[in-house]
Amino acid sequence: MVSTVTVRMSWEEFARSMGVEPQILENREARLLKEFIMDMKEPSHCLGCQGIELSNPNPVHHPSYELTPACNHDCIFCYSNVAVRLGKAPKPGYYGWGNPKAITVSQYGEPLISPRIVEVNRTLRERFPEARLDLQTNGSLLTEALWEKLDFDLVMISLDASTREKHLRITNADTFDAVINALRIIGSDKSVRSVVRTIFMPGINDNEIPRIAELAASLGVDEMMLQPLTVHELNVERLKKAGLDFDRAQSVRELIKTAIRVKKYIDVRISGCQLVVYRTMDPLTLFSARRVVREVAPSVKRERTWPTS
Repeated sequence: MVSTVTVRMSWEEFARSMGVEPQILENREARLLKEFIMDMKEPSHCLGCQGIELSNPNPVHHPSYELTPACNHDCIFCYSNVAVRLGKAPKPGYYGWGNPKAITVSQYGEPLISPRIVEVNRTLRERFPEARLDLQTNGSLLTEALWEKLDFDLVMISLDASTREKHLRITNADTFDAVINALRIIGSDKSVRSVVRTIFMPGINDNEIPRIAELAASLGVDEMMLQPLTVHELNVERLKKAGLDFDRAQSVRELIKTAIRVKKYIDVRISGCQLVVYRTMDPLTLFSARRVVREVAPSVKRERTWPTS
C-alpha cells in the first residue's frame, strides 16, 4: 500500500521551488497612507466614545444634551435638517447614562440659539463634574460676552469654506465673518481645546480644506477634525447641484490624501470610529477601500433619560 503525503507550501516557497525568486508588489502610496493613519491620533472629541473601542459590538456615540433641532444655517449636507423634515429630530433633553466620560452639547441643531444654553451648561457641570463637556456649534452666534458665561472643555466649530462666498453657498447664511470671529475667540483661550470641524465634500470644498486649516491655525485653533460626508437622501439633489463628486466622496484614499495635505498647517484628525477600523487594514486594502456614504435618515441610539416628561 502506497501512502501519499500532502506538502503545503507558501506561494513564496512554491515560486522558489520552481526556480523563480518571488517579487513583492508594493504600492508606495498605499504604504504612505497606512503610515500616516498609524501615526494619527484620535480626535479629541472622540476620546471617551464607544466608537473607538473595536471590542464593543454595538457602540453608540457618547451622551449628548439636545437643546433644539433649529438652526440659523441651512447647510446642503446637514443631517439635522433631514431629521426635522422626517419628524425624527430628538426632543430637548439628555441622551445618555449616569457616569459619562464626555457629553456633547449638542448633536442636532444649533445650541447657541437656545436661551437655555448657559443654564444647561451650568447644570451639566454640576451634575456631571467628572465629564468632559464639548460644545458643537456653527459658531455664528458665539460672542465674547456669551463666551464669558460658558464653561466648556472642548469647542468644535463647523467651517466648510475659506471664503464668504463659498460659505454662503454651503450654509445658505451670510455668517462667515461671525464664524471666523468665533474661531478667534476659542483659539485665543488656551484653557479650552479648540477644534475646527470640516466636512470632506470633494467637488465642493476639497481644494479649500488646506486653506481652512491654515486660516484656523492662524487664529490659534488647536485641531482640525476632518469628517467624511454622509449623504442623507433628502440632501442628494442639493449636493448634486453644488457639484459633489459622489465617487470620490466614497473613497477612503481621497479622504486620507486630503488629510495629508492639511497636516503641514494644523493637527488634523479624522473620525475616531473610522480611524480605528482603517488601522486594522493592510496598505493595499486601505488604498482601495470605499465607504457607504448614503443613508436615508439619521438616528439616535441613546435613550433620553432626563428630563423624561
